[in-house]
Amino acid sequence: MAGETTGVEIVDAALAGEAAPFAERLVADQVASKLASQDATLWGPEAESEASIRLSWTTLHKSSRPLIGEIEALRTDLRSEGVDRVVLAGMGGSSLAPEVITATDGVALTVLDTTDPGQVADALAGDLERTVIVVSSKSGGTVETDSHRRIFAKAFADAGIDAARRILVVTDPGSPFAELSEKEGYRKVFLADPNVGGRYSALTAFGLVPAGLAGADVARLLDQAASVADSLAADTADNPAVKLAAAWAAAHEKGAEKVVIADTGSGIKGFADWAEQLIAESTGKQGTGLLPVAVEGPDSPGFADAKDDATPVAVGQAEGAAKIAVIGSLGAQFLLWEFATAFAGRLLGINPFDQPDVEAAKKAARSLLDNPDKLKGGEAPSTVDGAVEVFGSEGVATDGKLADILRAFFDSAPETGYIAVQAYLDRLDDASTSILRGEIAKRTGRQTTFGWGPRFLHSTGQYHKGGHQNGVFLQITGAVEEDLDVPDRPYTLGVLQHAQALGDGQVLAEHGRPVLRLHLTDRAAGLAELVRAVQEAGE
Repeated sequence: MAGETTGVEIVDAALAGEAAPFAERLVADQVASKLASQDATLWGPEAESEASIRLSWTTLHKSSRPLIGEIEALRTDLRSEGVDRVVLAGMGGSSLAPEVITATDGVALTVLDTTDPGQVADALAGDLERTVIVVSSKSGGTVETDSHRRIFAKAFADAGIDAARRILVVTDPGSPFAELSEKEGYRKVFLADPNVGGRYSALTAFGLVPAGLAGADVARLLDQAASVADSLAADTADNPAVKLAAAWAAAHEKGAEKVVIADTGSGIKGFADWAEQLIAESTGKQGTGLLPVAVEGPDSPGFADAKDDATPVAVGQAEGAAKIAVIGSLGAQFLLWEFATAFAGRLLGINPFDQPDVEAAKKAARSLLDNPDKLKGGEAPSTVDGAVEVFGSEGVATDGKLADILRAFFDSAPETGYIAVQAYLDRLDDASTSILRGEIAKRTGRQTTFGWGPRFLHSTGQYHKGGHQNGVFLQITGAVEEDLDVPDRPYTLGVLQHAQALGDGQVLAEHGRPVLRLHLTDRAAGLAELVRAVQEAGE
C-alpha cells in the first residue's frame, strides 16, 4: 500500500493556473468547512432537500467505528462453524467499494453484480457448506440482488443447509428489506446510515461489512480516512479535494469533460471502477458532467494519447501523460474523491446527490419482463456475420461485413465524443471481452469506456443519459448455454439479462443516441470474430 501521505499534484502548469480561480472560489465560499459540517445549501435551493439527507458520509470515519467489533464478532462465529467463504450480492455502491477493499487487502470475496447465468452458476458451484452470502440493498427492491437472494436461499435449502443462518443483510433502517429480513429470520441485519447515497457509501456498512467478513482490515481503512478528514475540511487552496475539483472544473470549462483514470503503482486494486460510479453518477446530468474513463495503465490508449477533451489522472505518482496525480492510502482516497466530487458538483452547477436518469432503464427492463413476447425472437437481426448477429437503433447502418458496420458506427461518434462498450456477459469467463476498450480506443482515437452489464447501469448509466450527449453505444450480448430460474419469479436470469440490455438500448435510442447491439450466438467464437472485425475496422 502507499504510505499515509495524501495529496493532489496538478502536474500540468497550464491546468494549475486555470484551476486557481476555481480553487479561490471554493475557498472564499468556505465550501470545504461547510461540507464537513453538512451544510445542505451548498448546491442551491433545488438540491437542498436531497442534500439534507445525503451528507452523513462526511463523518463516517467516526460514526462507522462501532461496526468494527460487530463485524469481527460475527466473522469469528462464522469461522468457528467452518463458514469462511463470503459471497456478496449487491449492485453499484453496494459492491464496488467492497471489491476494491478486498482486492487491495488481498482477501477473497465473491462478488455478484451480474445477471449472467453462467457467472451466478459459478458462484453457486462453490462450497455451499462453507458459504455465507451478504445481500446488500438500501431498499431490497434491486432486481438483480433480489434474484441472487432467492437463488441462494433455494440452493442452501436444496443442500440441506438452514438458509436463514447463511444470509446476512445490509440495508437501510425501516426499509422493506429490513422488514422482510426480520420475517425470514435472517442471521444478521446490519442497518446502514440512511443519510448516505450508494456511491458515497464506501465507509458505511455497505462497504465495511462484506469486506470485513472476508478478512479485510476495515479498522485501518477508517483510520486512513480519519487521517485526512481535517485537511479535506480546511478552507485553503492546499486542500487536496479543492485542488482536484478545481482542476476538473477548469479542464471541463475548456472542453475536457472526460477524466481518464490510470493506476501508477498506488497499491490500490481497481480504484478506477469505484471512482467511475462516484464521478459519473454524481456529475452526469443536465447535459453536463465529467465522464470517467477507467483504463488499464498509464501507457494505455486514452491516457497516453489523451487529447484536449480529456484529463489524464494518475492514482499514484505522476507518470507519462498524467496532468493530475492523486496519492494516498485507500481510505484516504475514498474520502478525498468524495469531497472533490461534491465540490465539482457545486462548480458545475449540478446536484451531486441525485440520479434522475437511472430509473429509466430499470422501467424499460421491467416493461419488457412484463411483456415476454417482446423478448422472444421478436426482433430479427439486420445482418448475421459468422457467430455475430447485428441489431441497430434507427439511423445506425447494419448492412454488410461486421468490420464495415463497426467502422461506420465508430465514425458516427464525434471527435470529442466517446464510444461506450457495454458487455452483458460473464465478467469472469468472458473477461477477455475487456480488451475491446483498448483496441477500439487505439484504432479510433476516441475516448472509449468499457462496462459490464448490468453493473454499469448502476454506475455510468446515469451519465449516458444525463451527461454530455456525444456518446455512441456498442452493446454486446451473448447466447446463454444453461439458464437459471429465479425462484417465485416468472423469468430466468437469462431473460432478465436480455431485458436489461434491450431496455437500456431503448432508452438510449429515445435520447437520440446511436446503439449497435452485437449478439454472440457462440460467445467464444463470436468474441474472436468481433476482435478481428474491430482490428480490421481500424485499418
